[in-house]
Amino acid sequence: MDGIILIAVNGDDIASVNQAKYLLKKGAWNSMADVEGLDAYQYEHVRMWFLPERILWEDHLDKRWELATNETVLEVIFPSRHAARSGQPCLTLHPIGVPHLEHNKTPEFGGKSGFAPPPSPRLGPWWRMLSEMWAEKSIPDFSLSLEVTHHGPILNVPCLFIEVGSTVDYWHHEGAADLLSDVIWNGLGLSSKPEVGRWDPKEHQNHPVLITLGGGHYAPKGNKLASEKDVWLGHMLANHSIPFGSSEQPGNLWHQSIDAIVQSTEKAFPEGTIVATVEKKSFKGWQRQLIYQHLESISVPVLRSKPFLEMVKGRQQNQ
Repeated sequence: MDGIILIAVNGDDIASVNQAKYLLKKGAWNSMADVEGLDAYQYEHVRMWFLPERILWEDHLDKRWELATNETVLEVIFPSRHAARSGQPCLTLHPIGVPHLEHNKTPEFGGKSGFAPPPSPRLGPWWRMLSEMWAEKSIPDFSLSLEVTHHGPILNVPCLFIEVGSTVDYWHHEGAADLLSDVIWNGLGLSSKPEVGRWDPKEHQNHPVLITLGGGHYAPKGNKLASEKDVWLGHMLANHSIPFGSSEQPGNLWHQSIDAIVQSTEKAFPEGTIVATVEKKSFKGWQRQLIYQHLESISVPVLRSKPFLEMVKGRQQNQ
């Protein structure tokens, strides 16, 4: 591994701090010299950096770490809290970005308009690992879900958020933080178990990588399909992140958003084959036709769930 994995901790987020606390208990981390005047720790190929606040606006952490330490950052993991109006307690994973916004707009929750950082290839495998751990030690009242692509910060390396939600009543939950820290610890190969979710361009050449278009914030299609063995998952866009105008003037934002996540997912999965699912009921007929035509023009096949899973299975059998 020619670089390090960075865990970015938000110092004013109890859910983030608690996950970091449990991670620090799991191994003999060494304190590093301050990075930008902030606490940092190292353990094997992983670094943990404690940022003071407003993590959604802490842009270019990959470049900043490299500038300060001369270490190349390969990916960033963000332990975090999740906020939702429903107030329902849940544990979530998601990629980031605001690809659907006009370039001259300032995003409300960080990021760069029209841009999505590469999604972590660990997203699908860690979702399955979280689900397996959950089956062994579920937490009363909590549920599990993926979320679609949303918010900042800006990065140029693969990343994901791993979160405890959804209100202050649950952000401090020790059991939830401990469980998610197990996902991070085991997923990054820091335990005696093999690393989970590392993409190898040679080993995984031409493997299908799924992007999902349409549906609600909690990624129903992603939840279902990524639960299946060997599925690699990229960006997921909710309806509101594929904004259309009228049938006469559909505008450009819908395909700007699709193009941004396709390019970003390709960057995260070199030599992979990007495929898409389209939530049919989420779009009007003319919108679906435009989406299908555009995906065909950029060589991204659209598959229903069953053919996609058959494609995944067939690829594994050919290994």
